[in-house]
Amino acid sequence: MQDKDHKSKETNRRKPRKATRTITVLAVVVFLVMLTGAGLGFLTASIHTMPTLQGEIRPAVSSQIFDANGKLITTIHSVENRLPVSLNKIPKHLQNAFISAEDTRFYQHSGVDPRGILRAVWSNLADRGISEGGSTITQQLARNALLSQEQTIKRKIQEAFLSLQIERQYSKNEILEMYMNQIYFGQGAYGVQTAAQIYFGKNVEDLNLAECAMIAGIPKSPNYYSPASNMKAAKERQSIVLDQMVKYGYIDAATAAKARATEIKLATRSVANMSTASYFTDYIMQQLIDKYGADAVYKDGLKVYTTLDLEMQAAAEQAMNQLPTKRTENGIKQPQGALVAIEPQTGHIKAMVGGRGNDQFNRAVLAERQPGSAFKPFVYLAAIESGLTTASIIDDSPISFGSWSPVNYDRKFRGPVTLRSALEQSLNIVTVKLAQQTGIDKALYYAQQMGISTLVLKGNTNDRNLAMSLGGLTRGVTPLEITSAYGVLANNGIRVEPTAIIKIVDRTGKVIEQSTPKEKVVINERSAYLLTDMLRGVMTSGTGTGAYFGRPAAGKTGTTSDYKDAWFVGFTPDLVAAVWMGCDSPEYLGGVTGGTIPANIWRSFMRDVAAKYVARDFVRPAGIVSARISVKDGLLLTDPTNPDGRNEIFVEGTQPNKLSTATVTKDATDNKDGKDSNPDAGGSSGEPGSDEKVPPPPPPVKSDTSPLSPLAPPPPPKPNAPIKKN
Repeated sequence: MQDKDHKSKETNRRKPRKATRTITVLAVVVFLVMLTGAGLGFLTASIHTMPTLQGEIRPAVSSQIFDANGKLITTIHSVENRLPVSLNKIPKHLQNAFISAEDTRFYQHSGVDPRGILRAVWSNLADRGISEGGSTITQQLARNALLSQEQTIKRKIQEAFLSLQIERQYSKNEILEMYMNQIYFGQGAYGVQTAAQIYFGKNVEDLNLAECAMIAGIPKSPNYYSPASNMKAAKERQSIVLDQMVKYGYIDAATAAKARATEIKLATRSVANMSTASYFTDYIMQQLIDKYGADAVYKDGLKVYTTLDLEMQAAAEQAMNQLPTKRTENGIKQPQGALVAIEPQTGHIKAMVGGRGNDQFNRAVLAERQPGSAFKPFVYLAAIESGLTTASIIDDSPISFGSWSPVNYDRKFRGPVTLRSALEQSLNIVTVKLAQQTGIDKALYYAQQMGISTLVLKGNTNDRNLAMSLGGLTRGVTPLEITSAYGVLANNGIRVEPTAIIKIVDRTGKVIEQSTPKEKVVINERSAYLLTDMLRGVMTSGTGTGAYFGRPAAGKTGTTSDYKDAWFVGFTPDLVAAVWMGCDSPEYLGGVTGGTIPANIWRSFMRDVAAKYVARDFVRPAGIVSARISVKDGLLLTDPTNPDGRNEIFVEGTQPNKLSTATVTKDATDNKDGKDSNPDAGGSSGEPGSDEKVPPPPPPVKSDTSPLSPLAPPPPPKPNAPIKKN
């Protein structure tokens, strides 16, 4: 009886469980049916709303670019620059280059290539470096001719169905011809014929293999791989296309090697087509096309409001007219130059000059050049963050690291000097010793945090060596990034990403993009103020006196040891600007230093735009105190008449508390004003002033004498905690 009762209870318990499972299964089935129905509905709607092969094209409307005050900079005309050409006029090399680069199974698939999609996915997962892409040439034709560039499932579905229709209606040769006449190549060029004329000044049938491979590589990213704006990237992409042509049997390895070695001669840009802020306009265009596609820019009537100030831009272009001309090559004057000006609080780019001439290589953004002594402030920042002060004493005396013995510009040694005086005079030996003392990685860390992205930290050749303290870098820096990095000092330790676009409005008046400042605290505000104050001395009594224009300002000169690059980077509380000068193919500048022509250009620009900002001093943060010290030993002085004394500032708690015992001398090398009778002009060799003719010392060797592992991360910044000194 008990067994029957037990079985009955067990059966009663199982019934609710069985009912629950049944309900769950039914719910899942209903959900799947609903999901399938929704998917089929979405698929049907996507197909029904897609354009026909005749197209549903709205009238094209020109886009406009405005400055920060609403003044029109330029109009991007809606008429496509397109010259259709028949397939029999297009070189076979160019046809094969496109097929190799974009769709290797073009002649085998029916518009959509599942194998190509899987191959692209596998390539990305395996990270083999070269992705052939999942979209076929037919899909790209459908997208470019009839659809938008938006990355949505609906567009992908429409693209696939249109591709199948195109394949049924047209032959492969007709599809290839339409594709090569449709796609965008940058610089406003649609189709291969226009691209051939704009880039090489010739008809498409006259292109050689090297030019064909370069043309075929452009559509992957029309602005980045444009040889007119970025020849280095274009050559790299050309090499990939040639490798693909070898891989699929269109040419042999020897032919590819010969094509790589073929000199690329670009057509000159018409001066009549140049306008005010042409380099900035190209910079904006690159961002717009990369994000929204060429059709949106040329046809959708965008109104683009930028950060540029046309009056400041005119002042920048006028100031750059001070550049001398040694020679002219392909219509481009040499040496070249660049100027960038940014508001540090907002990150707004107010002026940009990317060169002079009729080219489109924007040196302000793309040129990676050696900074020389303009890199030294990162080393001094690391020293301050490590607890040293502006009055800390470092011995300017001989030192060697293997076969490298750094020297100052004049081959002289000054003995014990303060950090302030060493930076003002741009002393190389002191800077190297600081980098050794505080750690190589720390200076590199702050440079990265402040906006320098070009540092190389891994590999056989890298920047983790003492040569970097003098600006001897593997790749160099760009004017835009070093301007932004110095802006951190002007903005009390806060980095704001540089930006060029305020907002974008479409043809209906809808705001489709609105910028907001991207801020990040990267260094302590007291450290920023101390370094700024030291850099003020560079302009009042050091290597940068040629840049002084009568307002509170700070800055640093820079010249490489081989005199191939000259810089001045400086800032006021409201504006930071960098000026670079050098030849496109690096060559000797005839002894020009950062303290001469670049400093003069910087002064002219800042003086002309000064009325835009109210004159004001740098804001002194809490926790900064003053003390009178001896420049001989960095200790306290009580005698106000002592000629070796000067008033110095400290983070509270780091000021000296012992009295100086140094002997009073009136001819002290490190005098009370921090002046030096032979100021250098701030190069990676501590270059001489404009009146001295001293041959440059040999450049530092690229070797790391420290035991650091190249994989070890740089240390984080430390706050300025009170430190007992002396």
